[in-house]
Amino acid sequence: MAVNEELLERLPEDLRARVQSARLTQARAIVVMDAGGLDAAAREALESAVKSALAGAEGVDEVHVALTADKQRRRMIAIGSGKGGVGKSTLAANLAVAMARRGRKVGLVDADIYGPSQQRLLKTEGQKPTASKEQLRPLQTESGVALLSMGNLVEQDRAIAWRGPMASGALGQLVDADWGETELLIVDLPPGTGDVQLTMIQKHKPDGAVIVSTPQDLALMDATRAMNLFNAADVPIVGFVENMAGYICPHCGEMSDPFGSGGAEAVANQIDVPFLGRIPLDIAIRLASDAGEPIASGDDVRGRAFDAIAGRLEAWLAAG
Repeated sequence: MAVNEELLERLPEDLRARVQSARLTQARAIVVMDAGGLDAAAREALESAVKSALAGAEGVDEVHVALTADKQRRRMIAIGSGKGGVGKSTLAANLAVAMARRGRKVGLVDADIYGPSQQRLLKTEGQKPTASKEQLRPLQTESGVALLSMGNLVEQDRAIAWRGPMASGALGQLVDADWGETELLIVDLPPGTGDVQLTMIQKHKPDGAVIVSTPQDLALMDATRAMNLFNAADVPIVGFVENMAGYICPHCGEMSDPFGSGGAEAVANQIDVPFLGRIPLDIAIRLASDAGEPIASGDDVRGRAFDAIAGRLEAWLAAG
């Protein structure tokens, strides 16, 4: 349990026993409170009391309170794209980390059975998950996100040459694993609209889907197809994310748009789907990803780009 002692001291004594974690990040206080056994009115009063106690504290501009309960319904968010190479897995990993930093108990399923990458992005290469009662147990990562990936179940250089039913069966084992107290499961889907996507929608229906695209027209056309697959199955679209949106030259500081600009936002507006934000084309994100140190773990401008998207997902979850 991570507890900022200065924040804890600001709370009345009767509230301190319910604190599960308290963190101060970029002038935002994030407090997770145990709300087990409380009814709706009492939960609302608890949240209000924490916010009032921390309002005006030195170095605090915003207070975010997450309430846990005895039993929480696990929510599942699919991260999809119409084509490969748009940075979907990087977005999934960093979004999971950003949500964990906001106090959520997050699990990540690497559902890209044929091309898993989350074991590299979250630095679990060479680790093997255990199993109990025929259920896999997720790996715990340094970033605070529980993870299951085929990349941790097969040899690193082994080609996975499975037909659709086998891949779909493997996906089922990952999703139906022993996720314990995980309250939010983020699923990194393979690109396209094939067997794995259909199995996910039919057997493990997500609560919502985030669509990732780069700004150029071809990527947006494929992203729209992916969105239509979720729409056909009555899976709500949380929104669009535009990745690789703008490049700042590290030498001269000039901004350029090698993949165009604003395409995903324009499409989102046309089809009345929320636009969740854009992520820049930045070598620092690539280097951090290759090193297994998600950029969302930090508080620089790149990490804040992912945190902004996590905030909009948080709002969507709260509204539902």
